[in-house]
Amino acid sequence: MTHDAAQSIRLALDTLEIEAQAILDLKSRVNQSFTLAVEKVLAVKGRVVVMGMGKSGHIGRKIAATLSSTGTPAMFVHPAEASHGDLGMIKSIDLVIAISNSGESQELNTVLPVLKRQGVPLIAITGGADSSLALNADVVLNSSVAKEACPLNLAPTASTTAQLAWGDALAVALLEARGFKAEDFARSHPGGALGRKLLTHVSDVMRSGDAVPCVTPEVSFNELMKQISAKSVGASAIVNSTNQVLGIFTDGDLRRLIEKGLDLRQVTAKDVMHTSPRTIRVSELAATAAEMMETHSITSLLVLDGDDKLCGIVHISDLMRAKVI
Repeated sequence: MTHDAAQSIRLALDTLEIEAQAILDLKSRVNQSFTLAVEKVLAVKGRVVVMGMGKSGHIGRKIAATLSSTGTPAMFVHPAEASHGDLGMIKSIDLVIAISNSGESQELNTVLPVLKRQGVPLIAITGGADSSLALNADVVLNSSVAKEACPLNLAPTASTTAQLAWGDALAVALLEARGFKAEDFARSHPGGALGRKLLTHVSDVMRSGDAVPCVTPEVSFNELMKQISAKSVGASAIVNSTNQVLGIFTDGDLRRLIEKGLDLRQVTAKDVMHTSPRTIRVSELAATAAEMMETHSITSLLVLDGDDKLCGIVHISDLMRAKVI
């Protein structure tokens, strides 16, 4: 078997062009049927049940997953399994999205009468405008394509791309209608990078209590350095008697003092502290702390509570450990 590189490139380009055109052709079909589909899903008290056979079934699983992660509870039920008991998973309060390019899938058509008797709303994504599926549906989203990308015009390619695009369009319209925000998306993806960034707060990663390096302004420079060494964050807060922050002293400040040749044996924490430290509220997102550190080229932030008192410190290593950065 020989490989013709030029032919492969030509077929790849043809495939992309055909599938791109299949999606663009859907734009003229975004009409009252689409808005009605959105309204019907919004009115559902139960779940959206997505069904489809073969390649349409694979697309259906993805659509169900996308809906679920964007605020619309959904699940996939295999049509063949539905007629052997799984139909009991579908209740009258649910809605079914059935996907079939021809609209004549035998397994789907078997369960349509039962869904009809239950009064389950049915949205069809199909290329068969006059098919059994379309005729039984409350709403039809036309996914017909001029041709498949397959050179034989047989393998579902452009048609499944169109089905997927309809599902994505529906999911996006629904999430907007529900007022779904990035924080809501993060709650359904707590293990992902976005979830960590939007759900992790400074309070979750900061060091608190005895782990926070802090001294009063009158302590000697020697005591200040002992505190920094003991707490291993390369800095120490300087606070007053009510635990309000007066300043900070860091490893970087130490290097600059040494470069100046200052005699450090007689100075106090007040003499060497930086009086405008970067601080962050305990309720802020950890991602905000990471942004502040990057913007100001620093490695730690003092954390303040609602009364502007020191309650913790967050170091860049804490953010890395929590995989916020």
